[in-house]
Amino acid sequence: MARTTPRLRPELRPNCRLWMYAPGVAGVFGDGKCRLLRAIAAHGSLQKAARETGISYRKAWADLRKAEECLGFALLNRQRGGRAGGATSLTDGAWAVLAAYEVFHSEATAGLQAAFDGFVRNTQSRLKPHP
Repeated sequence: MARTTPRLRPELRPNCRLWMYAPGVAGVFGDGKCRLLRAIAAHGSLQKAARETGISYRKAWADLRKAEECLGFALLNRQRGGRAGGATSLTDGAWAVLAAYEVFHSEATAGLQAAFDGFVRNTQSRLKPHP
């Protein structure tokens, strides 16, 4: 009977969650806050952005306050409502962190893929044929 060498499934892919935090500070910043900030930029409204991203207004507001604490600067310009309604826009700092986070995320993803490719090569080299 022929011996076969086990192989990893070819559709196997790496995955991880990426975020930044400051030890001792409650907030974090990652993909979810980026999606929320992008939605705020698109709609000019925290309420509409929260609805689009599937979270409550209260959670969105709390998460952004925590993110501001984590990062150390304001992310939003807020204009209270009135007859015309309020408006929310991103600060220059928010735009800067969004752009930099996208680069960071892209580089981290590329690094993860390279490490995974090494894992696959290393695993395949260690797998032994079995009867």
